[in-house]
Amino acid sequence: MTFLKPNQAISMGDQKEYSGASGWTLLFHSDLISKSELGKIISSYSFFSYESNEVLHVSDDEKLALTEIVTKIEKEYNQNIDKHSQELIISNIDLLLKYCKRYYDRQFFTRSNLNKDIITRFENVIVDYFNQNKQKNLGVLTVSYCANEMHMCPNYLGDLLKNETGISAKQHINDYLIEKAKTKILGTNNSISEIAYDFGFEYPQSFTKLFKSKTGFTPIQFRDLEK
Repeated sequence: MTFLKPNQAISMGDQKEYSGASGWTLLFHSDLISKSELGKIISSYSFFSYESNEVLHVSDDEKLALTEIVTKIEKEYNQNIDKHSQELIISNIDLLLKYCKRYYDRQFFTRSNLNKDIITRFENVIVDYFNQNKQKNLGVLTVSYCANEMHMCPNYLGDLLKNETGISAKQHINDYLIEKAKTKILGTNNSISEIAYDFGFEYPQSFTKLFKSKTGFTPIQFRDLEK
């Protein structure tokens, strides 16, 4: 299964690849859910931003469960519309997305060995970024940069890491950055502003805020504690 969001452009490759293929497509206008609870939370389903190579692979039983929901939506749409129709259609779309979220979580779990390889690659990208001092030209390391280097989309990488390690991709980056910063704070006489710029921060205050959120101390307080 693949998921598309509004205004997302797609293209089809060689049609011969799809000969004999079967399935269904569920399309709905964003206005349908705009006033509903689903409209408020649909952005939390991060798989709408996954790339085509990060599709959801479903088993036969899962296909059946999802198709049954879509069949209910189709029947509701084709019969006489009444005051309950929209609510029931939205409820079934919501149910469909919840099942897809469950199946994606299962997919992350069952691909654990592959995921560990991805985590290693992710960690290598972080180390390489700082070893080559890329932050001085490119700024603070971002999840988007890491995902691009790994030919993945940021949301998929983030969800995979969250499921595998319990913390987000951004947290991984920040944890590594803070450990490097501690060494620099204690091992040099550079000012905190200089250290902040060395790590790619445009504003030293942003570095100080992050450091304190991770350690409980400002960089200056941390340096004074170790004297």
